[in-house]
Amino acid sequence: MDQGGGFEAVFLDPVGQTVQQRWADAAMTVAFEDLPPVSAFPAVPGRRWGPGLWWSATTGRHVAAGSNAMRVQLMALDRDPDVTGLAGRPVRLLWRNPRGQVRSWVPQLFARRADGTALLADCPSHPGAGGERARKAAEAVAQACADIGWTYRRLSPLDDVLASNLKWLAGYRHPHNAGRPGLTEAALAAFTRPRPLMEGAEAAGDPIEVLPAVFHALW
Repeated sequence: MDQGGGFEAVFLDPVGQTVQQRWADAAMTVAFEDLPPVSAFPAVPGRRWGPGLWWSATTGRHVAAGSNAMRVQLMALDRDPDVTGLAGRPVRLLWRNPRGQVRSWVPQLFARRADGTALLADCPSHPGAGGERARKAAEAVAQACADIGWTYRRLSPLDDVLASNLKWLAGYRHPHNAGRPGLTEAALAAFTRPRPLMEGAEAAGDPIEVLPAVFHALW
C-alpha cells in the first residue's frame, strides 16, 4: 500500500475470492453494484432490527442491509431515478494515516448513478453514531471518493413523516402492481390534471384494480 496516503480497495470477485487492488483502478473497472458484501453486517444483541435484505425495484434483486436506518436509506435511493445500481458493503477501503498506520473502513452503501459515477454512504441512526473513528474514516473515504469524482456522505435520518409515507409507498414498488397491460397508461392519463384520488381512479376503471397501479406509478 502506498506510504504516501494512497487508497486501496478490498472486495470479493464473482467467485468469492478476496481481491486487493489500487482504489483508483478498482473504481474504474469493478461493478461494485453487482458484488456481495465484503464482510457480513454485525448482529448486535439487544437491537430490535438486525441484518436483513431489501428487495430493490432498481436492480430486481435483494440488497443486504445492516440496520433499520440503512434500510430506510436504501428505500430512498431505490426510488431515486438517478440511481441505477445498489449494493450493501461491497468494498473495504484501506489507507495509511499520517503516522503510517494502516486504517480501513467499509461504507455501508454503494449506489451507482446514471452517469457512471457512484455514491458511497454510511447510514448513522444519529449524527454522532460511530464516534471519533467514524468521523476520521468519513474524512478519509470522502477524500478517496473526491479523488476519482465520486461522492461520500453520512446520510441523515429521514423525517419521520417522510419515512412513514415512503415505507407505505414502497409496498407498491414491485412491477406486478402495474397490473394488466395498458392499466398504468390509463391511470396516468386520468391524472394529467390535479383531481381527488378516487375520482381519478374511477375514471381509469375499477378502483380496486387501478389504485395499485397508481401507487406503483407514484413509486
